[in-house]
Amino acid sequence: MKKYCKALTNLTVAMAILLGVIFILPRAIVFFSPFVTGWIIALIAGPLVRFFEEKIKLKRKVGSAFVIIVVIALVVLVIYLTGVQLFKQIAGLASALPEMIEDMETDLNSIEVRLNLLLDKLPGNIQLNLDESALKLDSYLGELLEKIGTPTITAAGNFAKQLPALFIAIIMALLSSYFFVAERLQLNEWFRRKMPASVQLRYRMIRHSLTKSVGGYLKAQLKIEVWMYVLLFIGLGILKVNYFALIALGIAFLDFLPFLGTGTVLIPWAIIKILTAQYKTAIGLLVIWGVGQLARQLIQPKIVGASIGVPPLPTLFLLYIGYKFSGVVGMIVAVPIGLLVYSMYQDGAFETTKNSILILLAGINRFRRLEKADMTEVEEMTRRNKQTADQLKNSESQSQ
Repeated sequence: MKKYCKALTNLTVAMAILLGVIFILPRAIVFFSPFVTGWIIALIAGPLVRFFEEKIKLKRKVGSAFVIIVVIALVVLVIYLTGVQLFKQIAGLASALPEMIEDMETDLNSIEVRLNLLLDKLPGNIQLNLDESALKLDSYLGELLEKIGTPTITAAGNFAKQLPALFIAIIMALLSSYFFVAERLQLNEWFRRKMPASVQLRYRMIRHSLTKSVGGYLKAQLKIEVWMYVLLFIGLGILKVNYFALIALGIAFLDFLPFLGTGTVLIPWAIIKILTAQYKTAIGLLVIWGVGQLARQLIQPKIVGASIGVPPLPTLFLLYIGYKFSGVVGMIVAVPIGLLVYSMYQDGAFETTKNSILILLAGINRFRRLEKADMTEVEEMTRRNKQTADQLKNSESQSQ
């Protein structure tokens, strides 16, 4: 009985930890987001600080301040330049939407004429009418622009109201990033002295799993997507596609998601160009897709490696679960979280929980097993039923 109580206690603790990770941890990360941001900046600045310490013999606090300032300046500069270019591309795309809609309608009409000429040669009287599709496209894009415009104005007002809080959060993030780097040795020493050995063991296990699986996976995928974006950027630029930088970014983002890839956009796009007799553009799109697939097959094994791969079916399940929980964002984080859990399982993080479940299952199976002693009541009931039946039979015989 004692072992079953232990097993139930372990499962209760595991369930409490799981619920805490699902419901409490995300809220805690949002609440302490300035410190989380500071910790991320500290992770970026840490190697540079160690370089200054070891090579230039610069004191830690002086080096931390210098490196953090440089890193923040570079990050802000990259974000600013990227944001400016994206804003220009998005603004240009929005202003060109009416013209693009007209081009789509022209393409649909051209496709309708060509397909109807082909269908005339077949038996029967089959005709296509794509005018309704064009009307639906106009209506859909109009509703989309209306939906985008309203929240944008609301978001601008909310952003203005949050400016003081945002300023304080930035200050907190900068200060915390400095102290995370400058006091790294003191923090590590305090953690070793104050935390129980079991907590330290779990922490090392999680850190090892994060570094090995999730960190390696994300780092590898980002490297691959940078190469894919460069390829798409150059290819679409050569084809003189309007707003090719923004379109290449969107296709690269789709390629980041497993089971989608660049073919999700490029192949249907090429088919439409073939149907509208724009064969040069269609061939160019197919060449970009083919070169991208070849490049991915060449660089992916070297960058990702087989050790952090996930089989297709579990990946599909993870994507679906992530989508049901949190849409596209959930799809992005589902695979890294699955990698983390699987890596922790391999490292033995769930041994206690697994053994507790096995103990309870063994106890349930033992309880369900019928023995000879358990059948005595059944035998007694059968004997009584037979005796009662004999009595009824004798009573009917006497009455006759």
